[in-house]
Amino acid sequence: MPEKNDLALIGLAVMGQNLALNIARHGYALAVYNRTSSKTHDLLARKSPNDKIFPAFDLTELVGSLIKPRKILLMVKAGQPVDEFLLQLYPLLEAGDVIIDGGNSHFLDTERREQEAENRGFYYLGTGISGGEEGALQGPSIMPGGHQAGYELIQEILLKAAAQTEDGPCCVYLGPGGAGHFVKMVHNGIEYALMELIAEAYDIMRTLFKMDPPAIAEVFKQWNQRENLNSFLLEISIKVLHYRDPETGFYLIDLIDDRAEQKGTGKWTSQIALDFGVPIPTINQAVVARVLSARKANRLKLSAKIRSKASLSFSHQETQQSLIALADGLYLANLMAFNEGMHMLFVASQEKGWNLPLADIARIWKGGCILRTRLLNRIQLAFQDPNLEMLIESPEFIPDLQKKLSSLCQVAKIGVENHLPLPSFQGALASLEAWSSSSLPTNLIQAQRDFFGAHTYRRIDREGIFHTQWEDK
Repeated sequence: MPEKNDLALIGLAVMGQNLALNIARHGYALAVYNRTSSKTHDLLARKSPNDKIFPAFDLTELVGSLIKPRKILLMVKAGQPVDEFLLQLYPLLEAGDVIIDGGNSHFLDTERREQEAENRGFYYLGTGISGGEEGALQGPSIMPGGHQAGYELIQEILLKAAAQTEDGPCCVYLGPGGAGHFVKMVHNGIEYALMELIAEAYDIMRTLFKMDPPAIAEVFKQWNQRENLNSFLLEISIKVLHYRDPETGFYLIDLIDDRAEQKGTGKWTSQIALDFGVPIPTINQAVVARVLSARKANRLKLSAKIRSKASLSFSHQETQQSLIALADGLYLANLMAFNEGMHMLFVASQEKGWNLPLADIARIWKGGCILRTRLLNRIQLAFQDPNLEMLIESPEFIPDLQKKLSSLCQVAKIGVENHLPLPSFQGALASLEAWSSSSLPTNLIQAQRDFFGAHTYRRIDREGIFHTQWEDK
């Protein structure tokens, strides 16, 4: 090991290894550590002769090899493992050292850890990283938050490691406390929705239009050339649909069990949105869809008992017309997913005092990121208005909403008429319809609440708070 290293990286699963290789490729010297030493040896076998990556087999050796102020990047599983490593690291550090948590930690855990680190004289950064294994290697989207002085010490490394676009590196300081991990959590919630919407569009084509996987892939390929639909998730879906199982020769997608799994960040998004009073039905329904998919035994029983009506048949002409509506409906539903996520960021930023740079968040999601899509160019443009609360209020999108709302309605109708569950499409439609309704039936709910609990109500014809004795006692 050389005399001193620029950075230490702890946690050498594939994401950690790839990020280490990425950072070393930019000329930095890294000390690396993993609890299981075999992972460390795996990384050493992967590195090139010019990569300055040096193994440490205990934390004392790791910390002692670093230039001061020391910079330590944790790439370990969220939750207790982070706290365990912090307790081991704290006695080895000095005031002014920087700890960066690059995992998917809950933002409230990050705020607690930041305060603990601050009390000990250390800087702490909760940093979201998006891009998967390939992004970590080639350049991810990086979302740092926490102590700004700590960010300034690590900024150069993060900017070089991040994905590079024509607008600059896909990394920007987001704010104090848990701001970075909060943005990554919301990012993941949007990701859940976009994946579910693509899956629902696939289901319409596969189940109702009787299209085989290559035909669906061709539709996705055409959509992916459009400014409003192009995305990384469509790109990988095209590749998935073309892939044949080497053993059977069947399209592998037709052999994959439909029970979707999750790691919890989508669920956190739904839970926290309720805490902040932000409705996110497109995202919520995507989370619910994954939870429901896992209950396959129940689904199989109920399918045999309840399902009786066959779906309608679609002629070639009807299919082609429906595909046009499906494309426009998918665009609007994707927009609603982004609208929900960005609205959540807006509200949380105000309540937490983070001053989140929404235009910059859209910018750093445009490269190396699971969410990357050309639509983010327009989202970035819309948020040049610092007072914009929701995308659907922006002049950038209102004409599209007016023109294409009927297409989203048609997609939802196809699902209802053919007994095909389209929860996120229908959530997006219900959300858009509700936001654009000047009058909702919740006046009846207020009357009911006042009837059974004397919770009072407001009137539209006069000022004040009212209660009514609804029946004689």
